[in-house]
Amino acid sequence: MTQQHAHTSPGLRAWLGLVVILGPVLLVSMDGSILFLAMPSITEAISPTADQALWMLDIYGFAVGSLLVAFGSIGDRYGRLKLLMIGAAVFGAGSAGAAFAPTPELLIACRALMGVAGATLLPSALAVLSELFPDPKQRARAIGVFAAAFAAGFAIGPVVGGALLGQFWWGSVFLVNLPVIAVFLVFAPVLLREVRATRTGRVDLLSVVASAGGLLLTIYGIKHLAAGGFSVLPVVTGLLGLATLTFFALRQRQLEHPLIDFSLFRDRTFTVAVITGLLPLAAWSAAAYLSGIYLQSVLGLSVLHAALLALPGAAVLTITCIVTPAFVERIGKKAALVICHFAIAGGILLLLPTTITGGIGWYVVSTVIAGVGYGISFAVVADTAVGAVPAERAGSAGAIAETSNEIGNALGIAILGSLAALIFRLQGPGLAPTLDETLQLPDLVPATLQDAKGAFVTGLHVVAVVTSLLHATLGAVALRWFSRPTTAEPSSSTTGQPAHEHLAGKP
Repeated sequence: MTQQHAHTSPGLRAWLGLVVILGPVLLVSMDGSILFLAMPSITEAISPTADQALWMLDIYGFAVGSLLVAFGSIGDRYGRLKLLMIGAAVFGAGSAGAAFAPTPELLIACRALMGVAGATLLPSALAVLSELFPDPKQRARAIGVFAAAFAAGFAIGPVVGGALLGQFWWGSVFLVNLPVIAVFLVFAPVLLREVRATRTGRVDLLSVVASAGGLLLTIYGIKHLAAGGFSVLPVVTGLLGLATLTFFALRQRQLEHPLIDFSLFRDRTFTVAVITGLLPLAAWSAAAYLSGIYLQSVLGLSVLHAALLALPGAAVLTITCIVTPAFVERIGKKAALVICHFAIAGGILLLLPTTITGGIGWYVVSTVIAGVGYGISFAVVADTAVGAVPAERAGSAGAIAETSNEIGNALGIAILGSLAALIFRLQGPGLAPTLDETLQLPDLVPATLQDAKGAFVTGLHVVAVVTSLLHATLGAVALRWFSRPTTAEPSSSTTGQPAHEHLAGKP
């Protein structure tokens, strides 16, 4: 890039390119949550088991999260736009396959394919976007729009899914992707330019396989223990997964060019930022998924009614994401991270007054208050993580921050969803592993129906308490860490520069 080019203001082509890029970005984030309100309809149509239903939801997030860093490196080597075009086409093919999948196994496979394609889209889209806006101020504004679209996708996924299901069959939640993908494939070659970066080293294939395999094996063990009780296979599988993840972490220390640079976690602010990328997404996805079942299967609301009730929280989340940068300029990123966790903790705790006969108002208030915390999280995590490390390590920091978002989304359903399934199995009537499967059984007596709904609500409450405690604890830890600067974190008063620019490892 020449100096003259660096100061050229972006024209209409750049802003049109931004609009085109936002389409796939919105789809990747939206498809992480669009099934939350659709699961009762899917369960009725193709009858998945309890663990198959959870895999339908989170195999997508695991595929995206486990391959995000690897595809970032591949795009640098072979071309971001080329990878973006291939990923979009595969994402469209996976969406079409999922829409017409006749069995749970095929739907899970198509969701996995969509996740692999999604992992190519996010890092490549951000790199191509940066090329469109060489001026730093314009680029910051464009990246802000990018972040808001990504956050909005997570927030509106259940709403879009509910609106579609109010008019069409469950496959429509996947077919809605195809027009967006078609527009992107037509206009991207015209409006976007190829981007490559000179990188040393190569992608370590063994690390990619170990990270993805370790995650999947570990979560497989957790799911089966929660849904089916203790048995040898899930225990062995889970332990093998943990061993594989341990091998992955140890291998990264030996590589000259690791897939994930774990030494970055020595910095407190970076660590809190990455956890803030993971935990709020875990809380949000679990709460949205379980609340969707609560509204439809416990309270008996239609899918469209449930979608409309999710609108206030989605609106607050999106607006908060947009206004947070200005808010952060006044109070600082560290204070924003602390507020984020306490807002989520308080909001999720408001799910506790919900019962099998009512709780709509509590649900709406809960999503609105927690939405403030979620919005702050989405807006500041990547910027805070990148700002906490030296400039030459910013790429690694940004990739880890993006990965934490996707893994958090998947872990929320995998672990917290499995916790709710475990509570239902222990306290429910014992006729089926899930509430939706129980409700489909013939000749249910009212007492059994009450027991099943009550067990599900208890599981929802347990998840709310656990999630709230985790966020309150992290908020307290962050408050303590940030109030005690170390020698590696000099204050702005002594350096004349913002403190977050002089964190560990920064000269």
